[in-house]
Amino acid sequence: MHVLLIEDDREAARFLVKGLRESGYTVEHAVDGRAGLAQGLNGHFDIVITDRMLPHLDGLAVIESMRARGVATPVLVLSALGAVDDRIQGLKAGGDDYLTKPFALAELLARMEALLRRHPATPNATRLRVEDLEFDLLSRRVTRGGRELELTARELKLLEYLMRRAGQVVTRTMLLEGVWDLHFDPQSNLIDVHISRLRQAIDRGADQALIHTVRGSGYVLGPEP
Repeated sequence: MHVLLIEDDREAARFLVKGLRESGYTVEHAVDGRAGLAQGLNGHFDIVITDRMLPHLDGLAVIESMRARGVATPVLVLSALGAVDDRIQGLKAGGDDYLTKPFALAELLARMEALLRRHPATPNATRLRVEDLEFDLLSRRVTRGGRELELTARELKLLEYLMRRAGQVVTRTMLLEGVWDLHFDPQSNLIDVHISRLRQAIDRGADQALIHTVRGSGYVLGPEP
């Protein structure tokens, strides 16, 4: 099962990621609401767990935006705000369950299992979307604003990797392992060349760039960070 965790508290996120992975879940972590929304809109998660108070975009706004875009992934809200009105707001925003902090990991896992029973897993998404960039995973066809892009097999693999982690900083090491299956740095400009070509294909003639370099860290795909 694939989980998206949106949590800005580093210690809480570390605890949850560790606990979820030890329980057999695959976890992707977003550190703020804007990044979480970008990843959540891809629609390839079985469940989303989001804190309510987040930088850039609060958790309820994330849920409302996902629901407005037709994403039906079950969402569990975590919050220190535990009054009845707070819980009602979370459910009315589109959340499927609301868990008040502090909580026991065992209860979180039980609530996740209950949500997954009520929302049986759907087939993996066959289409990724970030802003006006769309990737049909079955036909391997990519369009930007309706314009079809001609990409090589390697560029398609690189783009899919970035789109599945939209809003998240992707390091060179992650790209080497995830796209090239290399577990060492060949000390070449391999990644730079492919990112440059992909950026030219995707961003050329568009109103906004979608591939950004994060100096000293890696790359991020999405709106201007």
